[in-house]
Amino acid sequence: MAKNKFDIILYGATSFVGQIVTRYMNEQFADRSIKWAIAGRSLSKLQQVRDTIGLSGIELIVADAADGEALRQMCAQTSVVISTVGPYALYGDLLVQVCATTGTDYCDLTGEPQWIRKMQLRHEADAIKSGARIVNCCGFDSIPSDLGVHFLQRNALKQFGHTCERINMRVVSMKGGASGGTIASMINMVKEAVRDADLRRELTDPYSLCPSDHSFSAAQPDVKIAYDNVYGGWIAPFVMAGINTRVVHRSNALTNNSYGVEFKYEEAVVTGEGSSGKRKAQATHWGVNALMIGLAVPPIRWLLETAVLPKPGEGPTEKAQLEGGFDIVFLGATAKGETIRCRVTGDRDPGYGSTAKMLSQAAACLAKDVSDEVSGGFWTPATILGDALIDRLEAHAGLTFELLS
Repeated sequence: MAKNKFDIILYGATSFVGQIVTRYMNEQFADRSIKWAIAGRSLSKLQQVRDTIGLSGIELIVADAADGEALRQMCAQTSVVISTVGPYALYGDLLVQVCATTGTDYCDLTGEPQWIRKMQLRHEADAIKSGARIVNCCGFDSIPSDLGVHFLQRNALKQFGHTCERINMRVVSMKGGASGGTIASMINMVKEAVRDADLRRELTDPYSLCPSDHSFSAAQPDVKIAYDNVYGGWIAPFVMAGINTRVVHRSNALTNNSYGVEFKYEEAVVTGEGSSGKRKAQATHWGVNALMIGLAVPPIRWLLETAVLPKPGEGPTEKAQLEGGFDIVFLGATAKGETIRCRVTGDRDPGYGSTAKMLSQAAACLAKDVSDEVSGGFWTPATILGDALIDRLEAHAGLTFELLS
């Protein structure tokens, strides 16, 4: 089988987000500029996706996540594999191993830092040896954060001759819903943390995804309910910050500390001004804390899983995806006190409509825009895709990156 038979194979096409990705790829690559196929463990479900979406001439590839030989045969046919099979900590290990050993590029939409760290430790040496470029976090976590910081730092360097020593990201607005797959990943991470004291310590380390020889020691900001005088509104902790901040710090490490060894980065949700903004900040903070505590207690977790939270295969409607969106602002300051701001926006719900487009374009960028001379290993979106992906996202994915006065 020729490895260049396909540019991209979408693995997990029958999952909730996989079907959204399939629809988008069918529209986006109708001109056959990208040769692609869909894969999953069930032929009948793949056929159902093909018939429902109306795919023409698409090849279906059957491979179970636990079948190493089937995964190797799949990887032998493509340059890049997209994986939407989560929770990745439960189902993603073997595919990463196969990609790392066969020299197959890989991207996913995981937001599970403990799993990414495990994969780095187990498979980075093989990926470097084989030339496989592994790129995690190619959805809403963490492309807007990682590329937003990259975009702002590039412009700071252009304007001031040096980068910002601190960047605060503020989620101004975000409209969308969670799917059962996302909730399942969160539940699994909480279960792992409850059982493992070492993992609990790891999850408090902002540099946990950086290479082991990183030189960072700066204490990172601990976001609380507060009034942000720079932005001009009340803020609360952002639920995705746990993964996004780690990806941004890894990007800094992989670019020879281009943001600085004392670089500080934080993310928060803007809840508004006045007493109503403060109340919303408190409700946001308490709501997230209550959910995490509930997930850690087995009886409460069972009740949440069975009666409250969406189940795997469930998620926002197509109408909700179309009506969703996000607006994120980055506030940068240099060591000399110079300031710079930028905005990143998306035109679909962040977790699914926009994520499907970001993931697809990240894979296309990896297949078409990244030189074969770029070495194998575990990369971040900003460090391997960078400006080329920003161009694709603005042209084809409904995202905007703009400097603010």
